Amino acid sequence: MRLGAGGIVVLLILSLVFKRDLITPMLGGDGGAVPGALAPGADAAAPLNDAREEPMVRFVSMVLDSVQGTWARNLQGYSDARLVLFRGTTPSACGLGQAATGPFYCPGDRKVYLDLAFFDQLEQQFGAPGDFAQAYVIAHEIGHHVQNLMGTERELRRLQQQSPARANALSVAMELQADCYAGVWAHDASQAGGLAAGDIDEGLGAAAAVGDDRLQRGAGQAVHPESFTHGSSAERQRWFREGFQSGDARRCDTFARLGR
Repeated sequence: MRLGAGGIVVLLILSLVFKRDLITPMLGGDGGAVPGALAPGADAAAPLNDAREEPMVRFVSMVLDSVQGTWARNLQGYSDARLVLFRGTTPSACGLGQAATGPFYCPGDRKVYLDLAFFDQLEQQFGAPGDFAQAYVIAHEIGHHVQNLMGTERELRRLQQQSPARANALSVAMELQADCYAGVWAHDASQAGGLAAGDIDEGLGAAAAVGDDRLQRGAGQAVHPESFTHGSSAERQRWFREGFQSGDARRCDTFARLGR
């Protein structure tokens, strides 16, 4: 990940890295004043006073701007989500956001919440260092915002209540679609020449490392697909690749296999 002329970050991720037990989809938070380093659409729920964090805050802000620019061009009527940066905890419209929760999107207030310390965890615990993985956090969560705007999120909750036995399968479809939407953004970013040789392989390798099946094995458990909430390594790779190669959000119908 690097800055182009004029300070515009050409962002490309390919990691498909989270959304597992760390995610509580219905949490949310409240934003405060916007630091000078942030672009429009980014809030800080708590002061981020450490000067060492300024480059990361700038980076996160530019990623947000890039991802939302993609959807503004591709989705009629798109309205921006806001990004809340915090450390520790933050009050929310849906509950208390905590660092242990990981990044999440709250449909109730249309905000993405991100504890910057999660990036350290991403590298140290999940073995997924680098700007690609960090940028993907935001791209995937904005994918959930797109689902909210399109009514997909509401329909998912309705179906989960109607058919509790399918709740996990529906959750997997939701997460894989957000992965595919992140791939759509990556396709858009790649048109600006931001991909280097090996980036895709690196990103897909990180995605594989955090699939539900890989995590279960890593915890010394047997693999139980019925308990998946975010998808296997292969599924996450497949759907990110679908979005990246096609650049077409219409190709991201991960619910089709469920027969709705």
